[in-house]
Amino acid sequence: MRAIICGSFAYDNIMVFGDKFGNHILPDKINMLNVSFLVPHLRKEFGGCAGNIAYNFKKIGGEPIPVGTVGEDFGPYRKWMTELEVNNEYVTEVPTTYTAQAFITTDTDNNQITAFHPGAMDFSNANDLRSAGDADIGIISPDGKEGMLNHARQLADLKIPFIFDPGQGMPMFDGDELSQLIKLANWVSVNEYEAEVMEKKTEMNSSEITKLVDAYIVTKGARGSMIYSSEGSLEIPPVKGVKVVDPTGCGDAYRAGLLYGLCNNFDRLKLGRLSSVLGAIKVASKGTQNHSLSRDSVEDLYKESFGEKLLW
Repeated sequence: MRAIICGSFAYDNIMVFGDKFGNHILPDKINMLNVSFLVPHLRKEFGGCAGNIAYNFKKIGGEPIPVGTVGEDFGPYRKWMTELEVNNEYVTEVPTTYTAQAFITTDTDNNQITAFHPGAMDFSNANDLRSAGDADIGIISPDGKEGMLNHARQLADLKIPFIFDPGQGMPMFDGDELSQLIKLANWVSVNEYEAEVMEKKTEMNSSEITKLVDAYIVTKGARGSMIYSSEGSLEIPPVKGVKVVDPTGCGDAYRAGLLYGLCNNFDRLKLGRLSSVLGAIKVASKGTQNHSLSRDSVEDLYKESFGEKLLW
């Protein structure tokens, strides 16, 4: 099963500050902020939505076709994708640019300060999906704005059903643009906060959005998720008993579950449960592509959590 995965590739530079930001930021001087945090530990991880989704989708037996734009520094990441046997033919290098970079500093209260440099991601519109061939399903995940708009139109023209998941890209779009993307998509997936923003911008409530797509999926973190469709609303419970080590990338793992379940015609309950299991496996590990994932591990956690076998 081939899935065209449109989205970002990035290097995540993760640093830990051994104190609380609040102890070093003076509230009455916030208008002239000038602080420095010593971060003895630094991890550089492979990330970005397209890369993360492709990693999870490949591990459970899918054939990901990630599409994105990267910089001249992408060599180590491309080598990693090759080792994973993930197709990187449509990951296009843009000369004189850097691959997108996130610089994330976390304090002892798990507050985060993040700086993001989009780099080559801003040129995502350079990729034409018509060259990627046929696929069973697609996804539009956070990327450069014009790339997201054009790739959605291209998937619709190619009659490849796809998920629209704006994620962190939500602020780039106005209400009309979001409405157009929703109407082009077959499914819409957002988290709870993004759902509120999208509904406010489009002036559509969840019922109105649901009428435009096959399913409207809203994740709620530790409280599970909801799937709205013409069959009504379905609550998907969270996977219990998993220690949260690092939530970064959980949404991308969940998206991979959606892709797999949708292109295999899973019913809504099994679709939501599979996606939740993938997200739970991810949060138990640091980084977005370091977790050990296999069909066996998914089957084991699925049965442990829901009391029945996962029939692939």
